[in-house]
Amino acid sequence: MGHPVSLSTPSGRISGWRADPPIPPKGVLLVVQEIFGVNAHIRHVVNRFAAHGYIAVAPAFFDHIDYDIELNYDEAGVARGRELVDRVGFDRVIGDLGAIEEALRGDSKVGVVGYCWGGTVAFLANARLGLPAVSYYGARTFPILHQRLLAPMEFHFGERDSLIPSEHVEAHRDMHPHAAIYTYPAGHGFNCEERADYDAGSAASALDRTLNFFSRVL
Repeated sequence: MGHPVSLSTPSGRISGWRADPPIPPKGVLLVVQEIFGVNAHIRHVVNRFAAHGYIAVAPAFFDHIDYDIELNYDEAGVARGRELVDRVGFDRVIGDLGAIEEALRGDSKVGVVGYCWGGTVAFLANARLGLPAVSYYGARTFPILHQRLLAPMEFHFGERDSLIPSEHVEAHRDMHPHAAIYTYPAGHGFNCEERADYDAGSAASALDRTLNFFSRVL
C-alpha cells in the first residue's frame, strides 16, 4: 500500500513513506518516528492509518544526517538513535513538519501522531504549529510542558513505563487539563510489535482512541 516519497524541507529534501487510502481521505496524518528511524514498524503504522481512511506520511528526519537509517531495538540501536535525534534537533524537525504540512494541507486537514521521540515532536507540532496531535509515550515532553497547546491534543502512556514516571503523567494532566490523557497496563513502546513491551490490547485501545480523536478534529 505504501511507497517511498521525496519531501521538501527548509534544510533540503528528505525521503519518507506515504500511503493513501482506498476511499476519499478523511484527513492527512504526519506520522513521526521513534528514535529508530522510518523502519518496518513505522511503515506499518503509516499503512494502517491509510487503511483507516487517512493519507499518512512518515518523514525520514534522519536523512539530514545520513540516508536509509533503520536501527534495531537493542542497546546499540538506542544509543545510536539518541545520538541522531540530538543531532537533528527539535527545531529542525518542527521546521520540516511545517513545510510538509503546508505542502499537503490542500488535500485535507492535517494532524500529527508521534511515537516515543516522535511523541514529543507531536506535542511541539501542536504548541508551535497549531496542529491537532496525538502523542504516544513521549519521554522528552516533561521538561517542555509549560508550552501552551494551540489545538486539540491526546496523550497515551504505559503505566509501567520506566522512562515516564507516574508523576510526569500527572504533570501532563495538571499543565494541560483540556487534553485527553490515557494510561494502559503496559510499558514503554507498547504500540510497537517489535518491542518486548508490546501489548496488543493496549495498542488496540490506543488506536481506537486515536482514530476517534482524528475523526473529530480533522
